[in-house]
Amino acid sequence: MAKILIVDDSRIMRINLKKIFEELGHSVVAEAGDGNSALEAYEKHMPDLVTMDITMPGMSGIETVEEMIKRFPDAKIIMVSSHSQKEMVVEAISKGAMHYILKPIKHEMIADMVGRFI
Repeated sequence: MAKILIVDDSRIMRINLKKIFEELGHSVVAEAGDGNSALEAYEKHMPDLVTMDITMPGMSGIETVEEMIKRFPDAKIIMVSSHSQKEMVVEAISKGAMHYILKPIKHEMIADMVGRFI
């Protein structure tokens, strides 16, 4: 069972992701709606995996990835994006994200990502 941090400014997306992770037997140890909260939650919970939205108010997902990797070099971060955000996904990966999954999120995508990186 992996410990998961979900970072997304959409409450609905956090609920959906949490449901999928829990159905797969994982534990969502924290949720965050912005970059600063994500950094605090990571430090407090030290999760095995982070899902990170790209577009958020304040600090973007890309900026949050960069800062999280700077502070916690072993952080495993998966970007959650839409098809129209290809350039931003590439930038996030260049900053330290491990991979990405596209919306709409499906159980199989989450199971595959956790299997690959945990």
